[in-house]
Amino acid sequence: MIGGVHLEAQWRREALRTNLWVVPVLEVLLAGLLFLVTWSLDRAAHRGDLTLPTWVISGTSDAARQILAAIAAALITVVGVVFSIMIVTLTLASTQFGPRMLRTFIRDRTTQLTLGTFVGTFVYAVLSLMVIGPSARGDFVPHLSITVCMGLVLADLGVLIYFIHHIATSIQLPRVIANIAAELSAAIEAGAGEPAPGGDVERGPPVAELHVRLDASGAAVPAPDSGYLQFVRHRTLVRMATELDAVIRLDHRPGHFLVQGHQLATVWPAEAAVEVTRSFARAHITGPTRTLAQDIAFAVDQLVEIAIRALSTAVNDTFTALTCIDWLGEGLCRIASRWQPDPVHRDAAGHIRVISAPVSYERLVERAFEKIRQAAPGMPAVLIRQLDALAEIMAETTTEAQRPVLLRQAAMIDRLGAESVPEPADREDVHRRYLAVLAVHAQRTGRQH
Repeated sequence: MIGGVHLEAQWRREALRTNLWVVPVLEVLLAGLLFLVTWSLDRAAHRGDLTLPTWVISGTSDAARQILAAIAAALITVVGVVFSIMIVTLTLASTQFGPRMLRTFIRDRTTQLTLGTFVGTFVYAVLSLMVIGPSARGDFVPHLSITVCMGLVLADLGVLIYFIHHIATSIQLPRVIANIAAELSAAIEAGAGEPAPGGDVERGPPVAELHVRLDASGAAVPAPDSGYLQFVRHRTLVRMATELDAVIRLDHRPGHFLVQGHQLATVWPAEAAVEVTRSFARAHITGPTRTLAQDIAFAVDQLVEIAIRALSTAVNDTFTALTCIDWLGEGLCRIASRWQPDPVHRDAAGHIRVISAPVSYERLVERAFEKIRQAAPGMPAVLIRQLDALAEIMAETTTEAQRPVLLRQAAMIDRLGAESVPEPADREDVHRRYLAVLAVHAQRTGRQH
């Protein structure tokens, strides 16, 4: 369990990671710093203040220019090749996995480090080439810088080999699905519950009464920008509401699309709405895409999208859909056993100041199973695997309230099997798995009673 400060730091790290320029820019800066160090040593050696080791490459200024020019030309060519491979990978990911999978490949550290390594070495070679020239003591040749540049080229070759291996493995569907599932698990742990600033202290009207007041006499807060709600700073909202002695109810959660001017939140009393509207931009972040910082449904939707594409008549890849169902079941087991977000955020005195709208457990179950079920009529293998996953989730439930949605999904899958599967033996297999879900439910209910 991590607090709002850590969640915001996670969002910022995610925002910085999901691009292709931060890491290369940092590596270019490091290459520039390295050049300053080696160039200073070369200048000292040229003046006779120190002696370079015997393993440092020596030669004339013309030879140095030829070596560095050849290295720079080769490196920029390889950068083009790496960029082309990356574009092909992104195109393949968009076509096969869906456009929302591009984020996974763009944020890949190996790709970013590979681009940065070659661009940084290229910049280092160009800087070394620029300082070659005449001086009072004869032609200045940065022998140490050239030697270091050769070492960087050898390191680049190793990076290139690893990059090709990484691309060949990262585009495999099981690896892509497993990576998304790992992100889902991390998001579940991060959103398991944000501790309220007021601790266990509870004062003031209960949440049910505040909902009545908000509905009866609350004022709307319009969205300042259009886009997907990516992150909400609940602690900022709590401070804002405490200063105004108000209550803020968020009508949207991260992952929802906001339309500028449409209602984003409700404030009570209504007199506080003007100040809240003026300051609300500091308390939330919108963007063109969804992120996982506070939106675990995004990872569920990604896995569902891959499964639906696999079940389409154009692809017809049942095994990929089964893999997605397996990982969805694993993630929902975690959600059932440990994910309990609190929609109520209190101030230090214990008064409710912010009422958020987290995605419900029931909605996550529906998102994970309904679209796949609707895309799989007449496919007993998919229906059986969904029922097996429901049985596993049922075994991890901790309260009676978590089970009805699982039973509803299982019943719908059983009815679909009875209506769409032509082979009687296959229909019996589907029904037998449905009975297994009922048996697990009866066992869990009996244990609690």
